[in-house]
Amino acid sequence: MFRGLAAAFTGGSERDRTTAATAWAYIRTETGSAAVLLAATLAALAWVNISPGGYDTVWQTHLSVRLGSHGVSLDLRDWVNSGLMTLFFLVVGLEARREFDLGELRDRRRIPLPMMAGVFGMVVPVAIYLAVNAGRSSMHGWGTAMSTDTAFALGMLALLGSRFPQRLHTFILTVAVVDDFVALAVIAVAYSDHISWTPLLVGVGVLLLVLLVRGAGVRRGVVYGVLGVVAWVAFLHSGVDPLVVGLVMGLLSYAYPASRDALERATGLFRSFREQPTAELEREARLGLASAVSPNDRLQRIYHPWSSYVIVPLFALANAGIEIDGPLLRDAFTSPITLGILLGYGLGKPIGIVGVTALSTRLSKGRMRPPVGWASVLGGGTIAGIGFTVSLLIATLAFDGQQLEEAKIGVLSAVVFAMLATTAVALVTARLPLETRARLLLGTAQSVVDLADPVDPERDHVRGPLDAPVTVVEYGDFECPFCGQAEDVVRELLADFGDIRYVWRHLPLTDVHPHAQLAAEAAEAAALQGRFWEMRDLLISRQESLKFKDLLAHAKEIGLDVPAFHSALKDRVTTDRVRQDVESADLSGVAGTPTFFINGRRHHGAYDIENLTAAVLGAKERALLIDGAGSTR
Repeated sequence: MFRGLAAAFTGGSERDRTTAATAWAYIRTETGSAAVLLAATLAALAWVNISPGGYDTVWQTHLSVRLGSHGVSLDLRDWVNSGLMTLFFLVVGLEARREFDLGELRDRRRIPLPMMAGVFGMVVPVAIYLAVNAGRSSMHGWGTAMSTDTAFALGMLALLGSRFPQRLHTFILTVAVVDDFVALAVIAVAYSDHISWTPLLVGVGVLLLVLLVRGAGVRRGVVYGVLGVVAWVAFLHSGVDPLVVGLVMGLLSYAYPASRDALERATGLFRSFREQPTAELEREARLGLASAVSPNDRLQRIYHPWSSYVIVPLFALANAGIEIDGPLLRDAFTSPITLGILLGYGLGKPIGIVGVTALSTRLSKGRMRPPVGWASVLGGGTIAGIGFTVSLLIATLAFDGQQLEEAKIGVLSAVVFAMLATTAVALVTARLPLETRARLLLGTAQSVVDLADPVDPERDHVRGPLDAPVTVVEYGDFECPFCGQAEDVVRELLADFGDIRYVWRHLPLTDVHPHAQLAAEAAEAAALQGRFWEMRDLLISRQESLKFKDLLAHAKEIGLDVPAFHSALKDRVTTDRVRQDVESADLSGVAGTPTFFINGRRHHGAYDIENLTAAVLGAKERALLIDGAGSTR
C-alpha cells in the first residue's frame, strides 16, 4: 500500500510559468542560501580569529548619509543590522501576506494552531532562559532565546530531502511567520532606545500614508520606496528599531493569482505593440504585463534572492565573529547566558511547538490538528531551535563585551544541536515499519482544497474508476502546445496507475488561441452522442487541425452522426457547457493551461512524469491514511 512513500515526500521544481511566490519557490531559495549563510558564518569566525583587529576595524567604520543639516551616521555593522535587515523583514512580511492570501492560512480556521505553536514555541524557551538566569543581570537578554531563523531553519530542513514531507516546510513557515511578528515587536518595545515621540509619530504617519496610497491604486515602486526610506529614517531617529518598517511594508503587499481578464488585457496590449512598436505602446504593454502580477509576487522576485543570498549572509559575516579560545569556551559553557540560550532553543522550542500542538489536537477532539504527522511535528520543533539571525540581532542589542561573546556561542551551539536533533528524529523514523512511518510523517489532516467546483460525475467528463482514491483534474485548451506536451505525461500516468480518476475541463484561451473555443464546443457536441473521449483525444493530438472543416472530418473519422454534429456546432448548442467549465476555472483562480488539481489541491510543480507521479503518490498515500483513520474512529 505504501510503496510510494519516498516519492510522496519529494516535490518538483517550480516552473517560471506558474506563480513565483509559492511556498515551494520560497523553500528552494532557502535551500541554497543555507549553504551561503553557513559559509559566511565560518568566514566570520575565521576572520576574527586570524585578524581580530581588522575584523573590528571594518565593521566599526562609520558611514554617513546627509542631506543638508540632516542625515544618518552609523557604523557598517549598524547599517547591516538596522538597514539591510529591514529588507529581510520586508521579505518576511511578503511571505506572511502570501500565506494569508494564497497559502494554508487563507482557510482562517487553520490560523489558530500555527499561531499558538509560534507563540508557545517562544514562551517556553524564554521561560527556560529566565529560569537559568534567575536573579542575574543577564535576565534582560531573554529575547536571545526566542526567535527561529526562518531562512536557516527551512534551508537546513530542505537539506534532509525526502526524509520529511514537503508539507512540513509549509507548517514551519507559518509557525515562523508568527515567530517573526512577535520577535519584531519585542525588538521594538524591549530593546529599543529611549523613544522620541515626534519622529515616531512622523514614521507612523508615513506608514498610514502608504496605506492610503495603496488604497488609491498606485503601483509605482519608486513611490513606495521613497515613503519607506522616509519612514525608516523617522523610526531610526525615534529610538524604535526601524526593522518594523520592512515588516509593515511587506504585510501591505497583496498576493493574488494572475486573473484571466488581466492576462487577456496584457495580451491585447502586447499585440498592439507588435503591430505598432512605438515607445508609448511599449510602456503600456510593459505596465499591462506588470499589473497582471500581484505586487507581492513582483517584490518577492526582486528582494527574496537578495535577502537570502546577500543580506542574511552579510549579517552573519558582521555579527558571528567570535574570538574562540579555551578560557572563553570554558567560561561560556558554564555561563547561564550560553546555557540559557542552548537549553531554550534545544529543549524549549520542541517542547513548546509539539506540546501546544498535541494539547490543541486533544482539546479540540481532532478538529484542530497539524497538516503533517507527529514525527514531522517533532522534526519541525527541533529544527525550529535554529535561532541564528534574529537571535544574534537581539544579542547585539542586549549584551556587550564578554556577555555578548557568550551569547553568540550559545546561538551557534543551538544551531548545531538543532541540526543534530532533527537528523536523529529523521533517522529513527526511517527505521520504523513503512505504514507506521507514513502515518507519523504524513498525518491524517485534510488538505486545503483549491478546486472551487468539486468534481461531479453527472456533469464532468471522467475517465477511470469513480471510487478511485486520487482524482486528477486538468483544465486544458485543445490549441495550447503545453497541453499537447502534457498529454503524453497524462497517458503514461493513467497507464501506470489503475486507480486514478482523470477529469478534463475546458479553458479555451481565446485571446491567444483562435480555434480553441470551437474545438471545445466540438468535444461537447461529440459528448451529446456519447463520444467525448474519442473526440477529445483526437483534438489534443491534432492541434494544427481545429478549423470547422477539420472538426467535421474528425467527427466522420470517429463515426459520429455528422449532420447532427454539424448542426450542434452551427447552432452553438454546447456553448453554455463550455462556459460552465470556464466559470469554474475562474472560481479556482486558473488563468493558464494546463493547470492540474490533484485531489482538489492545485499542483504547482512541473508536469513531467516524475513530478506528477510524486504528487499522485503523495495524494494517494494521504487519502488512504485519512480513510483508514476515519474507519477506525
